Amino acid sequence: MDKDEALTKKNRLMRLPNILMKWEVILFLIFLIVIIVNSYISPYFLDYINIMNTTFNFMEKAIVALPMIFVIICGDIDISVAGIIALCSLFMGMASASGVDTLGLIAIGLGTGLAAGFLNGFIITKFGIPAIAVTIGSMSLFRGISYAFLGDKAFTKYPESFAFFGQGYIGYTMIPFELVLFLVLAVIFGLILHRTTFGRKVFAIGNNPTAANFSGILVNRIRHIIFAVTGLMSGLASILLTSRIGSTRPNIANGWELEIITTVLLGGVAITGGKGNIFGVIIGIFLIGFLKFGMGLINVPGKVMNIAIGFLLIVAIMLPEYINKLRSEVLLAKQKK
Repeated sequence: MDKDEALTKKNRLMRLPNILMKWEVILFLIFLIVIIVNSYISPYFLDYINIMNTTFNFMEKAIVALPMIFVIICGDIDISVAGIIALCSLFMGMASASGVDTLGLIAIGLGTGLAAGFLNGFIITKFGIPAIAVTIGSMSLFRGISYAFLGDKAFTKYPESFAFFGQGYIGYTMIPFELVLFLVLAVIFGLILHRTTFGRKVFAIGNNPTAANFSGILVNRIRHIIFAVTGLMSGLASILLTSRIGSTRPNIANGWELEIITTVLLGGVAITGGKGNIFGVIIGIFLIGFLKFGMGLINVPGKVMNIAIGFLLIVAIMLPEYINKLRSEVLLAKQKK
């Protein structure tokens, strides 16, 4: 082995710890541990049909998590997504009761979500009000409208063809339509975030919105678009969820906003903005989904599940910062040598 080959091998060995210290790699290892432990605890965990069917329980949240990545990277947050889901479901239920067909219901769900997200973005960017304040207000507004119209009642009359979106499978397989739709959307959002000028602008805004504005980036326009798309995806999630449960109630998707934000933060997106990637979030989505599935198989109470997810959130916030600090110390030590 000559000197150049020895140097190349040494560089590869030095690069390995950096790869292993990446949050996405650590998250994937945690995911593998969850799979191994759950498969050991319950013989039903690795059953193909069970695994496919359990994705129904978290795909709607996963779809909303995709645009939420953009929102949080920009340094904003959207607390209103579950309220938008409830509002969209309300309007779809009213339309269905009036005889609107499946295509009309889809148009109403998507249109309502887009309008709600557009409204959020307009107020935030036009009046300079912090996103958390606006979306907390709109969350209460949208959810309040649902309770005002429905009270303790529910819409349960939907066309038979509407059930496919939340309950259907692809062809004669056991692969849920929702899972395939999520994977397609994940590729689209991933390409936009990591391979386009728009994505680079999103990161620039999150790192320093003032500098981004002075560099010619239309900061408010991009933020407005992101909130509108988040509303649109919330509308899509509402279609899938309403289709899956076959009814509209005012408490539909109650508490989902925190679960969605938890998933995004667990995936490594910095709550301070400017950092994150879609791969970590996808791992986080399936990690939480399969963790809950495994705990459900052994009849773990919901409160204990919430404790476990809360613990994961704390780890997601603290551990990446510790890893970055450790990496900086190692790099500094190497430079001193």
